[in-house]
Amino acid sequence: MQDPRWLQLSEDELNEFLGRGGTGVISFATDPDEPPVSIPVSYGYSADVKRFYYRLSIPQDSRKEDLVDNPVSFVTHDETDTGWRSVVATGRLSDTADAPYESTEIQGMWGIQIPIVDVFERPPREMTFRYFSLDPDEITGRKEVRTDA
Repeated sequence: MQDPRWLQLSEDELNEFLGRGGTGVISFATDPDEPPVSIPVSYGYSADVKRFYYRLSIPQDSRKEDLVDNPVSFVTHDETDTGWRSVVATGRLSDTADAPYESTEIQGMWGIQIPIVDVFERPPREMTFRYFSLDPDEITGRKEVRTDA
């Protein structure tokens, strides 16, 4: 029987796990008496600038428009050959539309890969997308370590 234990990921392990992109869940803070709004997302990650990038569909008059300025948490996890890995990042999103070309925010986008997942009722070309980045206030990663009991 194996007894799972959790350890913090090293910075190298965290960067390797996040790669250049993948999928996860982003949760937006709401009023204290309401649950957070959580949505599955694709992300890109730049280890060079330690920043996440998101391509979010924001239809006109969508609740998301009101939420993008709220604090967020982002979670991604997966099972690897050596056990489970997870990363949690918190902070606030920044809209990249107005960022200068030479900014760290924009330069970090060059090395990422945001998986394009078509889960919408309409073709993506008919959707409104905006790009955001997350320069985390905090980022933690954990890994499962199995020991024989």
